[in-house]
Amino acid sequence: MNSPLPGDYIDIHTHGSGIIAGIFAIENLMAHEERRPVDVSDQPCTYGIHPWHLERESILRLIDNVQSVSSSSNLLAIGEAGFDKLRGAEMEIQSEAFIAQVKISESIGKPLFIHCVRAWDELLPVHKRMRPKMPWLIHGFRGSVELAGQLLSKGMFLSFWFDFVLRPESSNLLRSLPSERIFLETDGADVGISIIYEKVADDLNMEVDELKSLILKNYYTLFSIDQPYLQ
Repeated sequence: MNSPLPGDYIDIHTHGSGIIAGIFAIENLMAHEERRPVDVSDQPCTYGIHPWHLERESILRLIDNVQSVSSSSNLLAIGEAGFDKLRGAEMEIQSEAFIAQVKISESIGKPLFIHCVRAWDELLPVHKRMRPKMPWLIHGFRGSVELAGQLLSKGMFLSFWFDFVLRPESSNLLRSLPSERIFLETDGADVGISIIYEKVADDLNMEVDELKSLILKNYYTLFSIDQPYLQ
């Protein structure tokens, strides 16, 4: 099943969660690993080249891996792709891999899920230069109100890093953002998505069921799906 149902928790980015009743979890697969979308055919997934697992010698093979699975029926988005100044290949290699994945995302008409650590000066110029039509989602966001506003002004979506969003200091950021651009995730951590929803619902002064409906609507927007349950 590639779409959530009303009442589901949506975990927009996770690793190894398996299938759990009441949770629509998007499994992240990485191009350097053996698992492909066909290996998790009963789960929605993303697939991409993570900047941590990238070398000059492997870049063409990894790009080919992404291209080869891009038409998989359970592949919802490309990624996680992106930039990381703390870990991974040199920026030139990261940039080459990222641009290739932007092109694949655009060619197949699917969103791009992004990993970005201290490299916004690399990410934003690519967005400006390539002017993508497909939406970009920043996974694991834990930045400032100002940075969030800059990304949102480019039409991006934000999914918050599980640890950050559970902290009290995230509350003001959450309240400052347009709710139609937010998602929540576990990123494969040992924390229930329901706990994250409860904290964020409290921050936004709404019931958990209301937050579920809000994020379901955001899901339909991100993936350009007609909204059958929200008419």
